[in-house]
Parts: sequence; C-alpha cells; structure tokens
Amino acid sequence: MAALCRGRHRWKRINILNVFTRSLTGKFDYDLLVIGGGSGGLSCSKEAAQLGQKVAVLDYVEPSAKGTKWGLGGTCVNVGCIPKKLMHQAALLGTAVKDAKKYGWQISETVSHDWATMAEAIQNHVRSLNWGHRVQLQDKKVKYLNLKGSLVDEHTVRGLTKAGKGTILTAKNIVIATGGRPNYPTNIPGAMEHGITSDDIFWLKKSPGKTLVVGASYVALECAGFLTGIGLDTTVMVRSIALRGFDRQMAGLVTDYMEAYGTSFAWKSIPKRVEKLSSGALQVTWTDTQTGREHKDTYDSVLWAVGRAPETKTLGLDKLGVELNEESGKIVVGADESTSVPNIYAFGDIGEGRPELTPTAVKAGKLLARRLAGQSTEVMNYDNVPTTVFTPLEYGCVGLSEEEAETRHGKDGIEVYHAFYKPLEFTVAERDAGQCYIKVVCERGGDQKILGLHFTGPNAGEVTQGFSMGLQCGATYSHLLQTVGIHPSCAEEVVKINITKRSGLDPTVTGC
Repeated sequence: MAALCRGRHRWKRINILNVFTRSLTGKFDYDLLVIGGGSGGLSCSKEAAQLGQKVAVLDYVEPSAKGTKWGLGGTCVNVGCIPKKLMHQAALLGTAVKDAKKYGWQISETVSHDWATMAEAIQNHVRSLNWGHRVQLQDKKVKYLNLKGSLVDEHTVRGLTKAGKGTILTAKNIVIATGGRPNYPTNIPGAMEHGITSDDIFWLKKSPGKTLVVGASYVALECAGFLTGIGLDTTVMVRSIALRGFDRQMAGLVTDYMEAYGTSFAWKSIPKRVEKLSSGALQVTWTDTQTGREHKDTYDSVLWAVGRAPETKTLGLDKLGVELNEESGKIVVGADESTSVPNIYAFGDIGEGRPELTPTAVKAGKLLARRLAGQSTEVMNYDNVPTTVFTPLEYGCVGLSEEEAETRHGKDGIEVYHAFYKPLEFTVAERDAGQCYIKVVCERGGDQKILGLHFTGPNAGEVTQGFSMGLQCGATYSHLLQTVGIHPSCAEEVVKINITKRSGLDPTVTGC
C-alpha cells in the first residue's frame, strides 16, 4: 500500500511539474495527440502530419473476454468490415458453386468448406494491413505509441505500457477516437463464460460449428449469414425486431431471404442461461415471449451480438468534466467534433449521435485535422450517408427510411416508387428473387426531391455508392428518369422505376 501511495504522489509531482513547465515555456510535446488507432484516428493523424503538425497516435488493444487480441487498425480492419466482407465473400462463392452447375460447370466431387483454410488466409491479410498501417504512420512521420491513454488535463495524457510503465505526453490538442467494443449481457448466467462476440469470431482457428447468434443488428445478421453460407447450422435469436434503425420493409425482406437461404430464426425470444454440458456442448435455455414457454437446445458456439459500448470508461473523462450521454456513455460533441472541454475533441463511434461507420469516421477525422491545423473551416456533413448490410441478400440504402420520411413530411407529403425485379444472374441458376426490391422515397410535390433510396440485391454496396452522390447533389425523381441505365444490370432497375405504392399497381418488373 505504501508503494502504491508513493506511486500516486510521484505521478502527482510529475503532473504538477509538467503543467508548471508548460506554463513557463508554452510548448507541448505534440501539436496533436490522438488516442485510438482505428480508421478514424489513423486518418486524422496522417492528415495532420501531412499539414505539418507534430503528431502522435496512442493505440492499445485490451484483449476480449476470450483473450482475442489484434494489431493496429481498430475494429474495421481487425474484427469488423474487412474480415466480415471476406467471410461474406466465402459464403457467396459457395452459392456461386451451386449456381455454376446450372451454367454448365461439371463439379463432380462433393463441395465442402474448410474453416481453418479460410480463417488463416483472412487473418494473414489482416496482419498485413496492421503492418501496412504502421509503415504508413512512419512514412508520414506520425509517432506510433503502443500505450493505453488516459487524460490528465486538457493538454496532458498519461500513457501506460502493457507492463504498467507510465509516460506523460502533452499536446496542444487531444483527439479521442477509441471507438467501441461488443457488449455481453450482464443478467444471463454463463453468457460471458461460454459465449463469444464479433471480437472473437474472425480469429477462431477452428470452425464455430452449430452456432446460436443472439441479437438482430446488422452485425448479428451478417455473421449469421456467412456462417449459414459456409454450411454451418445457424440460428438467430431475436428479442424484438431485426435491423432496428433501418427501413422496416427492407429489414423484413432481408430476414425473409435469410430464412429461405437456410438461417433459422427464433423470434420474440429471450435467452435465460447458457450451460456447458459434460459433452462440451453449450445448452441454451430461452423463453418465447409470445407463449411464455421455455425452450432448450444445444450449440457448439453462442455469439453475442447485442450492441456495442463506447470505450470511454478508462479515459478519465469524468475528472476533466467531459460531458457524456448518461444513457449511451458516448461523448457529447458539437458539429465541429468539439467536446465540453476546450482542446479536447472526439469523433467516430464514440461520438453521441454519430453513425457507427468507418467512412464517416475517416472523413470526419481528416476534416478535423484540417480545422485544427488552420487549413479549413469545413465540418463533416452527416446527412445522406450511405451504408450496406452484407447479408446473403445485400441491402444498401442512403437517406431516409420510409418511416422517417413519413414522420418528417407526412404520409401525403411523400411519394414512394418501388419495384420487385429479378437479377439476370438468378434466371439460369433458377434462384428465387422474391426479395430483390428497390424503393425510392421522394417528396410528393415540386421536383420530387429524392429523400431516400433502398436496394436489396447483388452488389448492393456498389449500386448504392453511385446513387448516394446523386442524393448529395439534390437528385430528384425526374433526374432518375433522365438517366440512361446500363443494360443488363441490377442498377438500371433504379432509373426505370415508375410504379408508386399509392397507385396500388403491381410493381413486379417484367421484360427489359
């Protein structure tokens, strides 16, 4: 205890000396110090360095509850977008192999999937990205520090090594870009002891086998989709609704396709406990909230996808008076990413009300760096940000959902154009296209400005990306009609769309 007290007094003396020295010299170790080495933090730091700022990045990954850890690059690179998309691609290739027979390919042997081969290749790619980020920081003269950072004051950060050795760093401005981590439910016995999260699934050496995915966010559905696609028995347990925050009709199409694709759904169900049997299997007990009945089944893996929590607890924000949203735990930020404390900024997933998307964090980080360097006054525009859910049938969207448009403009103030279409690729393969659908939500009056665009089908991300620029430019329905489509493509169905929901006519596309 005496040693601990001496340690505290030593840090106090260092902090006082540090502040005193700064007040005399007016100098800092860095112009900008970024806490968090994810996509946003790296983007911000590299941009600042390019503009002549002296910059350091602190990044430290706390292992998951299962001990999974990874390198520089944050969630997207290590346990998010990149490995997710690659495993989604593995699943798409499995579907393509089935389609190939209809196209004349002679595939004589039984096709099976090997998890270890896929996982090793993806993990090696992620490691190459980790190394690439370190090289980029070095090339751009950004100091990379593998330290766990916490704030001492508005210009000072304490960094801790894995061994517990402390370092004091000062900066004119401090940026927090620590992102978030998956939640475990705290009221379900065995949840953490026997379950995994998205922090673990991409780094498993062995197949997860028969898997229960608890949750219905895009993370849950994407994971369930690629697990089903590579041939694993997969069930999604849904407490209330799927894809909360997305268009309701589109969410239903996504889950309908997944059920037809082979994923099982336990709707309106709440898990009660997870127990490990002597056989090694995990027995899950849950309640059907519609009937009140209790059910049990066994699984090889239980994947919790029940939300994410911001990485704010260890930053010392409360001592500095940085305002947090009490409910979400996220940092309250202004339009310029400023916090309630001068010289401290925050952006990305950790910011209250910000979309939890890599591209927005990357762009917001660059713009923040330019403003802090005095090179720009431009702030991030968070309107009409496109995104795609990489489920077996991909869902891309930009702008307002139909529900949001109704709330803002009234049911009589919007016009919804829609179409069910069949991708040409599905025809020979005899695949069901019942959930391939396009919806364009417009203002009803005037030029019929497009408020939102929604698309389910192959390559949804590629389709949505192009149309998202149109929304940024104020596209109208007449602009769509003036656009020449590329034939034959799925994207051309968007510019051909002409049936309104209000008309009650059949929106099924027939012919060219």
